[in-house]
Amino acid sequence: MREQILDIADYANNCRVVYEKWGLEETHKYAKRLGINLYGPSGTGKTMAAHAIASYLHRRILIVNYADIESKFVGKTPKNIRRAFEAAAETGSILFFDEADAILSRRVTSMTSSTDVSVNQTRSVMLMLLNDYQDFVIFATNFIENFDPAFMRRISTHIKFELPDYDCRLKLWKKYIPAKMPHDIQVEKLAEKYAGITGSDISNAVLMAAFKAARHHDDYVKEAYVEEMIENVLESKAADEKNQEVTTRKVVSKEYVDHALHGDKE
Repeated sequence: MREQILDIADYANNCRVVYEKWGLEETHKYAKRLGINLYGPSGTGKTMAAHAIASYLHRRILIVNYADIESKFVGKTPKNIRRAFEAAAETGSILFFDEADAILSRRVTSMTSSTDVSVNQTRSVMLMLLNDYQDFVIFATNFIENFDPAFMRRISTHIKFELPDYDCRLKLWKKYIPAKMPHDIQVEKLAEKYAGITGSDISNAVLMAAFKAARHHDDYVKEAYVEEMIENVLESKAADEKNQEVTTRKVVSKEYVDHALHGDKE
């Protein structure tokens, strides 16, 4: 994954070599446009990676959430999306759509209301803007299975973010426990015992355990407090999984990504 991110970050710097010196301008459309989609479970570092790409390129990042551009007035959302692209171009910022499935989801096939028309209009405007935009656009989503295949094909690179394995969890535990903090936490034990958690979960567990220790006027942060926080996280995730079963949300597969990227073009 690190190599994929570095390939993306160096894309602009290597355009002239690839397109002109090596002749790919003859077989591929010469463009500075590059769509990048970071997908995977919540808390696995997608937003952090987007910021890291911008930092590596010494550029600002313009973060767009659907809630920021959605309008209750029909036709306003597409205009707001246009403004986001214009603002990024004017300021030289990298455009980053967080929770992008809200914008790039499948178009409505049976339109029964003005809202359905507005949704399709928004999708169409987004497709047009992506075709014409000559710069980086980064997307992040927890639910790539909701993407319209037309958007999948217009995004050059899809990078999957996985849950951390034991070695990664161990590093995360060590990273988020500051040297100044007194504690009895056995990081190897916690890294082994608790799989299925993210760096965000670990960070929050340490922080909330520290606040609990301070509230109880303890001299140190107890491992039991940290485990309590992690157990709460796992319980909430289990409840969310049950909710997903009720709403019949799909789990994306490699086959889905391949089909969406290489299926019949619209």
